[in-house]
Amino acid sequence: MKNKNTDYHISTKELVKVTASGWLGTAMEFMDFQLYSLAAAIVFNQIFFPEASPAMGLIMAMGTYGAGYVARLVGAYIFGRMGDKIGRKNVLVVTIMMMGIATTLIGVLPTYQQVGILAPILLIVLRIIQGLGAGAEISGAGVMVAEFAKPSKRGLVGSFVCLGTSSGTLLANLVWTIILTVQTEQQLLAWGWRIPFFLSLLTMITAIIIRLHIKESPVMEEKKKLLIEERENAVHSGSNLSKNKANVAKTKNGKKNFFVALGLRFGQAGNSGLLQTYMAGYIVTILALEKTIATNANIISSLISFITIPVVGYIGDKIGRKKMYMILSIAMAIFAIPMMMMIDSGNPVIITIALILGLNIGVQGMFALENVVLAELFGSKHRMTLMALAKEIAGCIATGFGPIIAAALVAAFTNSWIPLAIMIIVFSLSAFISAYASADTTGRNLNELEDAA
Repeated sequence: MKNKNTDYHISTKELVKVTASGWLGTAMEFMDFQLYSLAAAIVFNQIFFPEASPAMGLIMAMGTYGAGYVARLVGAYIFGRMGDKIGRKNVLVVTIMMMGIATTLIGVLPTYQQVGILAPILLIVLRIIQGLGAGAEISGAGVMVAEFAKPSKRGLVGSFVCLGTSSGTLLANLVWTIILTVQTEQQLLAWGWRIPFFLSLLTMITAIIIRLHIKESPVMEEKKKLLIEERENAVHSGSNLSKNKANVAKTKNGKKNFFVALGLRFGQAGNSGLLQTYMAGYIVTILALEKTIATNANIISSLISFITIPVVGYIGDKIGRKKMYMILSIAMAIFAIPMMMMIDSGNPVIITIALILGLNIGVQGMFALENVVLAELFGSKHRMTLMALAKEIAGCIATGFGPIIAAALVAAFTNSWIPLAIMIIVFSLSAFISAYASADTTGRNLNELEDAA
């Protein structure tokens, strides 16, 4: 069943505000989580788990990282449903406040030496709060922008939200690189590690100001009448056309598209967890190289992705997002072994080149498509809920636990890079198979209640 009122005329000013809001929210989410992931890989094993061996400390630090992804799953369900029921805008204000406040408070936590076991417990609590807010943040921002953009330019416009990933990653790595460069090891462990977490407050304030001055999604506005009818039907236990229409979104192609979305997200998120999170610890702990190699590679990669992401979004609009997804995912699977051989060389320049290529193909490039594709797969009735759940279930498994599994496998296989290459191949093939099995949703009318055929 299609909604007849599909021709929305959105002013350029409003579209810019919505896109800026989505970009800032995504930037903050990725800055927060990248700040945390880098801290977990570089210093948290010494600050919060000092009594463990270096390898075990890294695994435990990655475990606190994974705890946030479990919380993201809960947040996806709670705030995704709220976004579909009461609107995207108000939910996005709440989620960004939770993320910003929790991240800032991490910077004032006591250390293990000061309060013992209470320190890692408080860290996990704040990580959970941070995750609850982030669970529906990027999905909500992606849905919001996709529902405002014109179908013919949805990929390009939606990619600007994905640029938030590059912006957040760039800022986080830039901050950590400066701190690691100018501070001694003693200063870093004493107080320097706290500085990056205070920056989240400024981003949060800016994003909230913008979000309070944007309009609700036009698709959401059209859906409000249907939601009112549903509530009336529930009160009177009636069975009419409106109720039947509401059920269409739950039945038609729902299971298939949800599993497709899981597979697409699993591939991209898995690569992200290994390359952006675990690899920093691998380079420092296993290869015994400088801490700044990984952060420098992430900075350069983020700068390059300001070209990669909109180009991928634009090409996806032209040749179809399904085809573009398949090209990127198979390219990453092929590159996995050469990339790990380059990283294992120990040469900082070669390592940097390998990470830049891997990040732009298998992480940022695929993410440029992901937000729009997932929004197009689902009907307007449950779009934010299903998109958020698909992203966070796959993210919880792939990104939340991927680095932990990687750390354990590398330790089990005497510091070999082969398990990492195999994991990257598995993640990338997951995205390829899911894209192959999906419908090409490029340019789909997002006012349709049912899922894509």
